[in-house]
Amino acid sequence: MIPVELILLLLSPLFVGFIAWEWYHSKQAVPARYRWQDTLANAVLALLHQGSDMLALLLLMPFFLWLYQFRWFDIELTAGTVAVAFLLQDFLYYWFHRASHHIRWLWASHVTHHSSRLMNFSTALRQSLTYPLSGMWLFWTPMIIAGFSPTTVFAVVALNLAFQFFVHTQAVRSLGVLEWLFNTPSHHRVHHACNPLYIDKNFGGVLIIWDRLFGSFVAELDDEPCRYGITDDFQSDNPLTITFYEWRRMWRDCLAQPSLGGIVRTLFGAPVKPPPATAQKTLSGG
Repeated sequence: MIPVELILLLLSPLFVGFIAWEWYHSKQAVPARYRWQDTLANAVLALLHQGSDMLALLLLMPFFLWLYQFRWFDIELTAGTVAVAFLLQDFLYYWFHRASHHIRWLWASHVTHHSSRLMNFSTALRQSLTYPLSGMWLFWTPMIIAGFSPTTVFAVVALNLAFQFFVHTQAVRSLGVLEWLFNTPSHHRVHHACNPLYIDKNFGGVLIIWDRLFGSFVAELDDEPCRYGITDDFQSDNPLTITFYEWRRMWRDCLAQPSLGGIVRTLFGAPVKPPPATAQKTLSGG
């Protein structure tokens, strides 16, 4: 059986192939869809993220195995239970993703993924090494308590993330009837856009049905082209600057608080984002 921490690494040649194909076929696009500095930063961020995830999984696995002894059911692996695992994990991913846009502690990690002004396959690699610190793994513990083994849970998590690589592109405009059920490039372009209409929408991982059910869905409009990036005036190709940008700002804001309550609100309240209207002049050309 493939170790779960190696699933994404083993798929990396496929990802590199798609990036090379898209880069070659988008050379004439205006504005440019690739910058080598941005792509290199994304690759470094992916390696740092993968390393921190592997380390966190090794360190936390004793806790997951301890938690597993309190499971409600003994769930055997069958085609049916694997399907249930995929569905449940995708549901939990939706809430993790939505929370990551509305709780600053989680946003401090997730903003790394949104900070590029470009949208291409390499953007999928732009991940933060601080996800274990911010607690992404907590969202998968209900599956372990329900009775799915930790190995099964994190294998499904890795496959969900692998699927999401393919929605980070401008090469595919629409997938027809599949747009109603699945997260697609069109839906995910909306998610990465900083247009006021599109901000904090389309949180689904594999399925878009959660957004349709819980009121966070917006379709991509022909007369509202996506502008990518965050509303902050941020531009950097330094992986460490990209990773710790929001953590530094959050720390600074905590030091300015006169009370414990203010610190708690700073850490776990809504992210501090400039109004989109004031930041748009810095976001042109995305």
